[in-house]
Amino acid sequence: MAIVGAVVLLITLVALGAFFLYRSLPGSGSASVVPIAPGSADDATVQSTVDMKVLYIKVVGDDTHVQVRVPGGEVVTDTVMRQGQYASYSQPTLDVTIADPGAVEVYINGEERDMSDKDPGYSFKVDTETVG
Repeated sequence: MAIVGAVVLLITLVALGAFFLYRSLPGSGSASVVPIAPGSADDATVQSTVDMKVLYIKVVGDDTHVQVRVPGGEVVTDTVMRQGQYASYSQPTLDVTIADPGAVEVYINGEERDMSDKDPGYSFKVDTETVG
C-alpha cells in the first residue's frame, strides 16, 4: 500500500510541476489587462505608460473582446476587456483584433489612433518598422 501511495504522490507532483511550468511560459498565462478605477491613476502615469509602449489599448466604452497576437505565433491577449481596463505591449510587431473599435482608445508608439469609425471585429497590424 505504501508503494501505491508513493506512486500516486509522485504522479501528482509531476503533473503539478508540468502545469506550473506551462503556466510560466510566455503567452500561456492570463491576459496582461490591468483594471483601473476612475480617478485612481493620474493622467501623467497613464501617459508615461502610453509613451513607453508600442501598443496601448484602453477601454473607455462598453466591454469589448480584444485579441493581440505575435504574427504567426503566440496569442498574447485573448479576453473581454471591461470599461476602465487597459493593456500595453512592447513587442515590435503585433496583430490586433478589436470587437468594438469605438469602445477603445488605441495608442501606437504614443500616438492616438482613432478607431471610432471602424467596423466591428476590426483587425490591424502594428509594425514599428512601418509606423512613423
